[in-house]
Amino acid sequence: MARIAGVNIPTNKRVEIALTYIHGIGRTSALDIVNKLKIPRERRVQDLTEQEVISIREMIDADHQVEGDLRREVSMNIKRLMDLASYRGLRHRRGLPVRGQRTHTNARTRKGKAKPIAGKKK
Repeated sequence: MARIAGVNIPTNKRVEIALTYIHGIGRTSALDIVNKLKIPRERRVQDLTEQEVISIREMIDADHQVEGDLRREVSMNIKRLMDLASYRGLRHRRGLPVRGQRTHTNARTRKGKAKPIAGKKK
C-alpha cells in the first residue's frame, strides 16, 4: 500500500482514482499529476515502481496544498470570518447555511434534526 501525504491510498485502484483519496486532490488535479509524470492512465497503484511513487509524492508536496495544511487553512478562514462578525461568519457561528440557501424548509444538514415545538398542534 502506497503512502502519500500521510494517506494510505488503495492499491487495487487506478492511480488517478487512488490519488483522490488525498484531501485536496480531486479528479482534475489527479489527472494533471498523472499526465505530467507520464504515467499511463490504466496503471494501478500496485503496479507503480518505487521511483514513480516518490515522484508522485514530490510533485504533490511541491505543487499542491493537501491534508493537514489545507484543513488548517480552511478552518482559519472560517475562524477569521467569525471573528470579523461578517454575515458569512455569523451564519457559520449559528450553524445555518452560508451561501444563500433557503432555510424555511430544507437546510436540515446544517440545522440538524428537526426539533418539535410544544403546543403547535391545533
